[in-house]
Amino acid sequence: MIIRFGYVSHALSLWDCSPAKTLTFTRWKKLSEDERHSQLLYVTEQNLKHTLRMIHYNIAHEIYLYRFSSSLVPLATHPEVKWDYRTPFKDLFTEIGTLVKQYQLRTSFHPNQFTLFTSDKRHITENAVGDMSYHYDVLDAMGLAEQSIINIHVGGAYGNKKTATERFHINLKKLPSHIKQRMTLENDDKTYTTSETLAICQKEKIPLLFDYHHYMANHHDDEKLPELLPEIFKTWEWVSLKPKIHVSSPKSEKEFRSHADYVDAEFLLPLLTHLKEINVDVDFMIEAKQKDFAALKLCEDIAKIRGIKRIGEATIDW
Repeated sequence: MIIRFGYVSHALSLWDCSPAKTLTFTRWKKLSEDERHSQLLYVTEQNLKHTLRMIHYNIAHEIYLYRFSSSLVPLATHPEVKWDYRTPFKDLFTEIGTLVKQYQLRTSFHPNQFTLFTSDKRHITENAVGDMSYHYDVLDAMGLAEQSIINIHVGGAYGNKKTATERFHINLKKLPSHIKQRMTLENDDKTYTTSETLAICQKEKIPLLFDYHHYMANHHDDEKLPELLPEIFKTWEWVSLKPKIHVSSPKSEKEFRSHADYVDAEFLLPLLTHLKEINVDVDFMIEAKQKDFAALKLCEDIAKIRGIKRIGEATIDW
């Protein structure tokens, strides 16, 4: 069983390399027409160049999983701003995508918690479609739309989970099919459990991106990992990708749902044991505050377990 480790958006090892520099709508509105466009170009260029630096960093450190920042293009979905960001940065987008494909990196997006399909308000669903379309469009600009994924949560329960789930299936029909084919769903730490999310995924033929920390924070007694994991892994066959798992550990017992700076390998031992029994290659996306530092340290810590061999800077074999 081979496990690869990756991190989210920002390599802390690199100086001044945030891929999520922003331009707020309030600030944009105060600018002249020329200033508005130049600022949009400036911020986007910084974010894309920083992303390119991190792709090079990932290649150098054999980190094969990377999640792009959703904030690469400022105000891309704002109804009063929507602008052509592909044309001026065609070469940069292409350069990023070419490197990703050349070195066989696995990339993804994770839109924010407001991108959901369970609301009874039309504008929220329309915004969700718009946000998913933006993420797909950026991947398409990079030439990665056919291999990357866009991960979201099911959404809110609004006091009636059954009704909200029914709305999810109805509202999801508004998402273009080519975008739906790149989406995954993640189990929640408070609302939709793993089995509830799995049932939705199975009905819609969408892969389930399992979050172990969320499972530990929110599961019923009858939800057992040995039964769940094989069913979860089957959902990845629809997109011909190896299963991907989100990994983090609690900040403290009191703040159990909050992510710690690093990931406690001992917290993951039950998951690792079950994965070994199934013996399927998986990818771990590390959701810890220390990002790339946490991913490399977790790889190092897990490699200390007897029988596990580190075969790369961010890859182990068991």
